[in-house]
Amino acid sequence: MKKDTTHMLWRAEHLKTILIGEGLLVGIVAGFVVLSYRLLLEVAQKLLNRIIGAGRQQPLVFVLWFLILALLAFVVSRLLRWEPLISGSGIPQLEGEMTGKLNQTWWKVLPAKFAGGFLCLLGGLSLGREGPSIQLGAMAGKAVSRAMDRGKTEEKYLLTCGASAGLAAAFHAPLAGVMFSLEEIHKNFSVSVLICVMTASLAADLISSSFLGFEPVFQFHIGQELEPQFYWHLIILGILLGLAGVFYNWLTLKTQSLIQDNPRLNTFTRLLIPFLLAGVLAIVYPQILGSGHALVMEAASGNLMLWSFALLFVGKLLFSSISFGSGAPGGIFFPLLVLGALIGGAYATFASQWLGLPSGYINNFVLLAMAGYFTAIVRAPITGIILIFEMTGDVSQMFSLSLVSIAAYLVATLLKSRPIYESLLDALLRRRGENVTENTGERVLQEFVVSHGSPAHHKMIQMISWPENCLLVAVRRDGEELIPKGRTIIMAGDTLVTLTDEVHASSVYDGMENLCREKPEEIVKETY
Repeated sequence: MKKDTTHMLWRAEHLKTILIGEGLLVGIVAGFVVLSYRLLLEVAQKLLNRIIGAGRQQPLVFVLWFLILALLAFVVSRLLRWEPLISGSGIPQLEGEMTGKLNQTWWKVLPAKFAGGFLCLLGGLSLGREGPSIQLGAMAGKAVSRAMDRGKTEEKYLLTCGASAGLAAAFHAPLAGVMFSLEEIHKNFSVSVLICVMTASLAADLISSSFLGFEPVFQFHIGQELEPQFYWHLIILGILLGLAGVFYNWLTLKTQSLIQDNPRLNTFTRLLIPFLLAGVLAIVYPQILGSGHALVMEAASGNLMLWSFALLFVGKLLFSSISFGSGAPGGIFFPLLVLGALIGGAYATFASQWLGLPSGYINNFVLLAMAGYFTAIVRAPITGIILIFEMTGDVSQMFSLSLVSIAAYLVATLLKSRPIYESLLDALLRRRGENVTENTGERVLQEFVVSHGSPAHHKMIQMISWPENCLLVAVRRDGEELIPKGRTIIMAGDTLVTLTDEVHASSVYDGMENLCREKPEEIVKETY
């Protein structure tokens, strides 16, 4: 069906109501997709545990296992050649599609990511389920969009709904799903997207929890809230997490570059490295295989020595970097939470031995460090805080979570470390030669929120240098829609609605982001 500008603007006027129903449908579809993926990964983990157990009884099992690992690497390499966009977590690919720089084929991504994620976890690679779940959920949203013949503008809302539903179903964290999709994927907090995303997230979480239970992902007891006289530990922990997060981002990108940009390695040999390494670790150090859920519980037990924390952290960090750097289908989300838990447990153990911190607070610091480490790496503090209290079922640490996250965020920002998913998207686009979406001639509506201190703030429309091929069609302010005129003054908090051709959507997006994003130098000019 042809979607002319009149039809698109009519749907935009009724979008809030339309998106509630569509968000519910996407949430149901994505919920079942991600539920199936989680069940499949549980099967993979059980099979891996049985193989390791059998290998300890009969060493010849490990010889056969190495041959199977090589076969798994070969199969995954074929999946990657068939659909390269299943590589890694899938979150950078989704962000690229949201900005018009990539175009994923949903019917290829869904089965390839499903199979690739299962085989990588079966092999024991240190990868998470959350990134693939987000990508699978988003592709479920895209499938719904294509089935209903929706336009590109509406499709982006459904992609966001699917991403939110994917995270909610993966971690039993519906609020974190909403915040992550808005904070990291859509980068817009408009009412239209908020309502449909909440609907999708809650629907997916209900479906997943009905089959897998409503218990939190991490079930360990937080004894008591940290007393004020120990708050100075939170600042130190936040600084350490910020530094560790900066190093993690550097190591992840460096490892990915060393492996994927090496001309002597093809897709198969790149994957063979972590698969064979997983075989070695299955014999000598199986604790760091897989996503690492058991390590969080072990860190919170209070039974580990400092050297144990250090050995587990170094081993998990290096193996996670190699697993992800190879391009294998799987995420960094859960492994980085595990690394954060190890840092928190190590600091609390050290502080209880040398700095007078009661040992009963070890669980607190494990929880706090997961949120702080996530914030330093991803640079999404609200998502990190909400995610941790949903995954643990404990809301008593909100002040401490916020303080650690702020400290970690500031350190990472001052050291000019970019958010990891933005860096990964840039690397992906470079390797693909800045691939863009196909030109179907369709018009695309995009929304941008004006920040204080942005170049567009407090300026008349006629005085602003707008991106080429961009038409400003509406200014939304305080729930009302203004018709833009030359002398209309743009204010902070306004939502600008632009219209452009699909082929120019990416460049218009970048230009509008520069216009609407806060720039400290503009604030200084206004102050003086």
